[in-house]
Amino acid sequence: MEITPQELKKELDTKKKILIVDVRQPEEFDFVHLEGSKNIPLPEFQSRVSEIPKDAGIVTVCHHGNRSMQAAVILNSLGYKARSLKGGQYEWAKQIDKKMKYYNAETYYENGKIKCEVWEVKD
Repeated sequence: MEITPQELKKELDTKKKILIVDVRQPEEFDFVHLEGSKNIPLPEFQSRVSEIPKDAGIVTVCHHGNRSMQAAVILNSLGYKARSLKGGQYEWAKQIDKKMKYYNAETYYENGKIKCEVWEVKD
């Protein structure tokens, strides 16, 4: 039920039709997200699942892969074909898109001020 960053990149490179659903909070999504992804925060997920087409190949994404795995389980239980991005947006940034921002202690602060309020989010 997981897909590695390398596998997802290969599928995206071959133009395979994939809907990327980012289940992080809007602040996290606004800070950084995979291009073309749709933000449906996990707390709203079950009430908004109708926004996801059943015929799409779905990859759920979060920061490290825990919340996205919960979303993938929900989707698969409802008859969708969903996979969770292993390691989440963080591993995507480390392995695939090295220019992409990611959260860690170094990226939270700039000139002594918090750049992004997501540092308290735990996956």
